[in-house]
Amino acid sequence: MNEPSFTLSELNRQVKDAIRDRLPETYWMRAETSDVRRNRNGHCYLEFVEKDAVTQSIIAKARGVIWSNVFQMLSAYFENETGQQLSSGINVLVRVSVEFHELYGHSLTVVDIDPSFTMGEIARNRQFVLKQLEEEGVLALNRELVLPELANRIAVISSPTAAGYEDFCDQLKNNHGGFVFYTKLFPAIMQGDRSEASIITALEKVYQYRELFDAVAIIRGGGASSDLNCFDSYLLATNAAQFPLPVISGIGHERDVTVLDIVAHTRAKTPTAVAEFFIAHLAKTATELIDLEERTVSESESRMMKERSDLFSLSRDLVHQSSLMIQREVAVVQQLSDKMKYGVRRLLQHQSHALENRAQFVQMVSPINILKRGYTLTLKNGKIVASLHDLSVDDVIETRFSDGFSTSVITKTKKSVP
Repeated sequence: MNEPSFTLSELNRQVKDAIRDRLPETYWMRAETSDVRRNRNGHCYLEFVEKDAVTQSIIAKARGVIWSNVFQMLSAYFENETGQQLSSGINVLVRVSVEFHELYGHSLTVVDIDPSFTMGEIARNRQFVLKQLEEEGVLALNRELVLPELANRIAVISSPTAAGYEDFCDQLKNNHGGFVFYTKLFPAIMQGDRSEASIITALEKVYQYRELFDAVAIIRGGGASSDLNCFDSYLLATNAAQFPLPVISGIGHERDVTVLDIVAHTRAKTPTAVAEFFIAHLAKTATELIDLEERTVSESESRMMKERSDLFSLSRDLVHQSSLMIQREVAVVQQLSDKMKYGVRRLLQHQSHALENRAQFVQMVSPINILKRGYTLTLKNGKIVASLHDLSVDDVIETRFSDGFSTSVITKTKKSVP
């Protein structure tokens, strides 16, 4: 063979020289970020991917790097302009130089970034989802629901360890009006890749007990704007928009209004603001009831005074028999006033008893109370085991008690004899 041969390193050097000699120094490139991580030296390593517009499968991929001195400047600039950190899953427009190393192969070095492109992509995605919801006729469905006057039974979707959830509960518990609220937590992951599916699952669980609640609060305290991506998703938005109970959102970010905020019945900025919304709503109801009572009493007294005046006027022209009749009328009016006052108080007592009965029912059906009565709950792979057919030898199961759980391995199964 007369053709020259190359070692691998020699061939890679040829590729490196060809790239250096033939390509411009830098390019503006559109791509989605993936696997963004910063090492202890401050360098940022990531991948750039391009996805098919229909199937969302990856059709191109390249390694990237932002050296520490550039990353420190660009990341601060990007976050200041967009309100979110440079992280995975973001569409970006970056200026890159094409590099080829004999040992590490092809990579892209980022030297600049255009935050306006990312902001435009986020806005375009939100508008696309909102347009789709409007075309389907579901955009305003939840906003059209009427929040009950006595809205104090609240299903809460939140991370159980979030400070925002604790603030929400404290605000309700320590309200100045002394109103009693009954809340039930439906735990969900509120950020990251699994948050969308987790929140939808929590909504589905609330739906199973929808008759026990007046509203749903979806709350999340603070965090980066990049963590809000799931709240712009079509699937979560369409679930919330068509939910049969009013959805109150408080995802802890003042700068951005997400799609969930738009389709929700009411948007509050923070979990604490959501709690204040419920307190204010109940305070308004209480004020209206008190006002109704006062107007009823006032109108009764006005009527009584008018009747007295008429009776006194007639008494001048009536004989003693008429005077006796007037006294009977006054007594009837006074009795009517007393009955109306008593009726109003009975109505308020009835409403109070109804609220107490609802609270007792919620506590009665709570899984925690069922466990306290000596029952246990068996789970395999996070799912409830309802039948012996769901178990096999060597399966690992988790048994939950009221005060904790234990983990076991199935060594033998035996069907019960009918």
